[in-house]
Amino acid sequence: MPRFLSLSRGAHGPRTTASRRVRRPSSVARGLAVALALLLTATASPAQTPADLPPASARGDVLIRNATVHTVTNGTLDNTDVLVRDGKIDDIGQGLSAPRGVEVVDATGMHLMPGIIDAHSHIALSSVNEATNPIVAEVQMRDALDPSDVSIYRALAGGTTTAHLMHGSANPVGGENETIKFRWGTLDPDGLLFEGAPRTIKFALGENPTRVHGQGRGIRPRTRMGIEQVYREAFTEAQMYRAEQEAAEREGRPLPPVNRRLETLADILSGDVLVHSHSYRADEILMLLGVLQDFGVDRVTFQHANEAYKVAPELAAAGASASVFSDWWSYKFEVYYSSAYNAAVLARNGVRTSINSDDAGMIRHLYHEAAKTQRYGGLTDDEALALITINPAYQLGIDDRVGSIEEGKDADLALFTAHPLSVYATVAKTYVDGIARFDAERDGDDQRLYVDPDDEILDTSALLVRHEDGCMILR
Repeated sequence: MPRFLSLSRGAHGPRTTASRRVRRPSSVARGLAVALALLLTATASPAQTPADLPPASARGDVLIRNATVHTVTNGTLDNTDVLVRDGKIDDIGQGLSAPRGVEVVDATGMHLMPGIIDAHSHIALSSVNEATNPIVAEVQMRDALDPSDVSIYRALAGGTTTAHLMHGSANPVGGENETIKFRWGTLDPDGLLFEGAPRTIKFALGENPTRVHGQGRGIRPRTRMGIEQVYREAFTEAQMYRAEQEAAEREGRPLPPVNRRLETLADILSGDVLVHSHSYRADEILMLLGVLQDFGVDRVTFQHANEAYKVAPELAAAGASASVFSDWWSYKFEVYYSSAYNAAVLARNGVRTSINSDDAGMIRHLYHEAAKTQRYGGLTDDEALALITINPAYQLGIDDRVGSIEEGKDADLALFTAHPLSVYATVAKTYVDGIARFDAERDGDDQRLYVDPDDEILDTSALLVRHEDGCMILR
């Protein structure tokens, strides 16, 4: 592994990240990088750039013909057409006619499914953790959106069209998350926002917040029981804050000063903000369920939830959801007691379950992750596909718009060369609002260089000399 990369869980999930100890590159190194890039791109074929794509506001028209259509909610339809008008699914059937000017795509032998939804991601963000206080409900991930992040394009290449961008897990109460659509090509962060998606917030249990605050800063929470008390005190304060506002309104008095943190906490209690909580152990999952029930919060999704299979009946009875890894565990002690059958056990117990990535690489392979539940748990095709479509859509409160192929829903679609649960399947096109934001045939050099084996290879070694500090530089 290169010196400048480290495999670490960080504050929100196992992933390969750039080490914080890396020195800022010198001017010499930057010049070398630029020069080498120019040398490499000199033989590259013409690129389709994001600027070639329609703006984020665009809505497309297309007729996809003769596909095997996996609706997820209404079974699988053979040799079926899907007509998209103005970014919406307008009609589903056989022998549909294309209106004048509408592009026709022949999908014979191909498979069409709803765009994949990742309920737990951190891509397209310029920062993740605001770790200065155990409660930072006042911060919002939408302020850190980076629409130029190439991970968006790569996710589209894996059929993913929507992601839930989450605050990190350093805090018992983190910031507000943001649900986005992958409208690759826009440089306006607001162009990514999923219009009308409910507000959500990140909670975190267990080792992460105790390490960051208790061990790192010498403040509560230092233990798991301290995390529970942080929640109870915060919610009680939010109740008092909202009660004071309501009393002032009734009595015609000036309202108390606005406190963004308490406003958000109060909105959680009123059901206006959905809770998504980082969790691993069964005992802490039951703890948070109890706290939320005590304060009248009836909707929560437990993220990761590696031991959720142990308390599946309790989760189902509470109406709680779970968004899990397929088979990722043992990267720290509290994640040892895991099972590849977790998702299947939860699903068969009536728990609304999704499989997420929490990783910029895995987000391109969520259909593979879903397929694992057929090996570990024997889920049907529709049950497995639901884990990455309609179920995460429900958890994010957007299932009326996306997550299945139904008339009237957004035309967020993924067209595969084979059955999407097959290891041999690849994505041919990914549509967002009816616009092909990824097209394998037009992929070209958009995010990669194409080297022609017949071209002469430029040997750059003669241009390099070793600098006194050990760096290689151009002559």
